[in-house]
Amino acid sequence: MGEFSHYTEDASSRMVDISEKEVTVRTAKASAFVKMQDETLHMIEAQLLPKGNVFEIARIAGIQAAKKTAEMIPMCHPLLISYIDISIAVNRERKGVAIRSVIKLDGKTGAEMEALTAVTVAALTVYDMCKAVDKTMLIEDIKLLEKRGGKSDLNFNDNTV
Repeated sequence: MGEFSHYTEDASSRMVDISEKEVTVRTAKASAFVKMQDETLHMIEAQLLPKGNVFEIARIAGIQAAKKTAEMIPMCHPLLISYIDISIAVNRERKGVAIRSVIKLDGKTGAEMEALTAVTVAALTVYDMCKAVDKTMLIEDIKLLEKRGGKSDLNFNDNTV
């Protein structure tokens, strides 16, 4: 395991200098899950919730969040994102809503934080839109699934969402 690069010798926090890194194609994928009651799933599918189309609003919220990651997380570099995809689907077997993000860009640093931020805010939006009818919801399993580009590629081979 390497050293943390976000600290100076005197333990002050700092943004990592990426000016000498090469621009490469970077991708990251993340997932989250919102567990809820069967009746809530039915209401989502039938578009019976008073706040509107849950999946479309959560998808847009996730896209917005990915683009604003550097504003929320102090040491993240602002990135020029080329592509954002947020997919949201009912998973009856797990009794909830599965959320996935894919982020792509050409840059000097990865898009992991953007992918994770996207699914987190999308999950929070699903929660917000459904909380009036379901007080038992749980946001679970927020995780990075894959990152490509740069020094290291990671694929967690997660097929559970």
